[in-house]
Amino acid sequence: MRGLQGKNVLITGASSGIGQAIAVRFAQEGAHVAVNYYKGEAEAKATIEQMHAASKAAGIAPGSLKDMTVQANVAKEEDVAIMFDKVISNFGGLDILINNAGMQIQGASHEIPLDQFDRMIDINMRGAFLCARKAIAHFLDHGGGVIVNDSSVHELIPRPEYVGYTMSKSGLRGMTRTLALEYARDNIRINSFAPGATLTPINPWKDDPQRKADIESHIPMGRAGTSEEMAAVAAFLASDDAAYITGQTIFIDGGLTLFPSFRTPWTG
Repeated sequence: MRGLQGKNVLITGASSGIGQAIAVRFAQEGAHVAVNYYKGEAEAKATIEQMHAASKAAGIAPGSLKDMTVQANVAKEEDVAIMFDKVISNFGGLDILINNAGMQIQGASHEIPLDQFDRMIDINMRGAFLCARKAIAHFLDHGGGVIVNDSSVHELIPRPEYVGYTMSKSGLRGMTRTLALEYARDNIRINSFAPGATLTPINPWKDDPQRKADIESHIPMGRAGTSEEMAAVAAFLASDDAAYITGQTIFIDGGLTLFPSFRTPWTG
């Protein structure tokens, strides 16, 4: 894709799942990638190894791309500040932020412990905002940049027993649109991609054939998506091919959001 080669990219929550796939895709495109993780240091290092293999397969000379792992809890302002300082110092700047870090916890809304609810809001929404504001401050001083947020179909479709997750993704939609409008004249583009049912570790149903079949029966295309399909859209939104797109959410859901009733089997 145009304009990704040589760009400096920070991806939060990139030690597994969609974040890992995004890191690999950017390495294939010739970008310098910083892999953020919270607890999975070994997994983050495995992401780097996958990036090396992918860039080599793409014909990029070994050692020509910079990469790094960086530990941080995105919900903590001090951690975020240190993370950005490390990445910018190591890479010499930052061009693209991928806000991917997130979590989900199931529980009846009247019973879920408030500390778990607060944790979801802190990571999924507060964390994305803390990273976005640091990135924007840097972009304003360096001629612009791009932010891509990992949202969910649940910014639009309510998900029973996941009130914190649904609220946080709805909030992320509002943040994306507001920041995009606020900084459009500053050459800063901000968009989101919204995965539907995806075969990632965060979705344990992927290993339950009966439950997986039930979920896929509600998807017009008849199957769940892959992390690589999500990564392809994230790369597109960050690229120059999307230069005239801002404030948008791209749904990657096999047609799930086309149901008029927004019905979903995800009740547990």
